[in-house]
Amino acid sequence: QVQLVESGGGLVQAGGSLRLSCAASTNIFTFTAMGWYRQAPGKQRELVALLPRVGIINYADSVKGRFTISRDISKNTVSLQMNSLKPEDTGVYYCNADMFGGLRSWGQGTQVTVSS
Repeated sequence: QVQLVESGGGLVQAGGSLRLSCAASTNIFTFTAMGWYRQAPGKQRELVALLPRVGIINYADSVKGRFTISRDISKNTVSLQMNSLKPEDTGVYYCNADMFGGLRSWGQGTQVTVSS
């Protein structure tokens, strides 16, 4: 079964940058899509960036122009570069993989805290 492990979270000041990484246990090109989601305390998990196997990258309006999702197929990783961070970006960030057949896998999450 697919394992996803996030890393790179931490505490940064507003306006700073952070790069998250997600390592997959299998070839990420076998996934229909990979994405990053986040969940703030007491809030629903929300999509921040989606990278389809084939198609157009989708970003939440709140992060467009600031976040960039990318993948390295040879290393089975997907990353999220986060720039110009805001306090409202605070939350637990989760890596997601969508697989053929509709199955979804999730990482354990990594905490991102942005101070004002």
